[in-house]
Amino acid sequence: MDAETILDRCDELAAISSDPERLVRVHLSKEHRAANDLVAQWMTEAGLSTWQDAAGNQCGRLEGREPGLPALLLGSHIDTVPDAGRYDGMLGVLLAIAVVGRLPKDLPFAVEVVAFSDEEGTRFGTALLGSRALAGTWDDAWWSLQDERGISLFEAFQDFGLDPARLPSAFRRPEQLVGYLEAHIEQGPFLEDADKRLAVVTSIAGARRFELTMTGKAGHAGGSPYDRRKDALVGASELVVEIERLSIEQHVIGTVGKLEAFPGGVNVIPGRVEFSLDLRAEFDEDRDEALRLMFEAAQSIAERRGLSFHEKEIYRADAVVCDLDLRGAIEAGIRSTGDDEPMAFWSRAGHDGMAVVAVAPIAMLFLRCKGGVSHHPDESVRQGDVAAALKAYESAVLVVAKSVE
Repeated sequence: MDAETILDRCDELAAISSDPERLVRVHLSKEHRAANDLVAQWMTEAGLSTWQDAAGNQCGRLEGREPGLPALLLGSHIDTVPDAGRYDGMLGVLLAIAVVGRLPKDLPFAVEVVAFSDEEGTRFGTALLGSRALAGTWDDAWWSLQDERGISLFEAFQDFGLDPARLPSAFRRPEQLVGYLEAHIEQGPFLEDADKRLAVVTSIAGARRFELTMTGKAGHAGGSPYDRRKDALVGASELVVEIERLSIEQHVIGTVGKLEAFPGGVNVIPGRVEFSLDLRAEFDEDRDEALRLMFEAAQSIAERRGLSFHEKEIYRADAVVCDLDLRGAIEAGIRSTGDDEPMAFWSRAGHDGMAVVAVAPIAMLFLRCKGGVSHHPDESVRQGDVAAALKAYESAVLVVAKSVE
């Protein structure tokens, strides 16, 4: 596989969608099954033995110089957000398969590729389900999670042909793994701004997500004087602006991506607003201090406006520092492409490595994406950058092999 083939196969995967007008492929769907089957075919062509694990992750393995050695894990995810681009996750899986096809057969470890089944959390609202299963950090409370049609995660497993009781067979142990490497589009503008193709990731942002509710009292738009209104939408809107202000002030990233007013009539004062908060930062303590300030502001706004405020945490992933030795391998790989001064910076987006780190050291390779655009159909990469990433990735694996000898 060369860069052109990798990009062609990204197009093939992007054609597997539940919506003919946009790319949507969620966990444990028929599209997930079709994508797994196609990825398994490509893994087999690259010389890997393949299987789908008990969590729906598509896996492949190339043995080292002797059978049964611990594995260096390579991979990314193949699920998407709604109306996705064709490179987030998928490009990393295809780069990993291409790397395996170029490796010698006498490495001091096995090499495995994993196409994680659910990184985005689109269907059930909790991210990293595939990698958390592999890492053995599964929470049985997740079985009762439901999608928008009321299908539970437990039921979805069964519908997909998986046995929830067998999930522990997907768990890996630290002694089974050498480490985890992932290539991914940057999802940001820093490489493009610096006119660089590749970068090494130093750490992955710690993120927390919340369901927020501001509650007031619904009333007639015409008949309710302003001094008697308890407008939940105005209160929520004030908080949204304050979240932005505090995020900038505290050097964190806070986003309200979803907001819905009830009862929703054009001539009715909103009595309740449900909205979201995604908060992330390089360091957990910075994230949590910003969160404290945001919730203080929420209570102050609510009290001043005669409203009530409620928050419920639905997701937490603490910041992860990439392993220094594996980072060194990635840096050496980038240098092999002719870049003598590799860029290094933290990832603002979350990745499967945040889960895998529970059982293995991790490192990541970023490649440039046009405009820093991701989670959108306008995702775009250059063929030359993909070729450079393939060379750097292969070189990084060989550097790791030398360190293990």
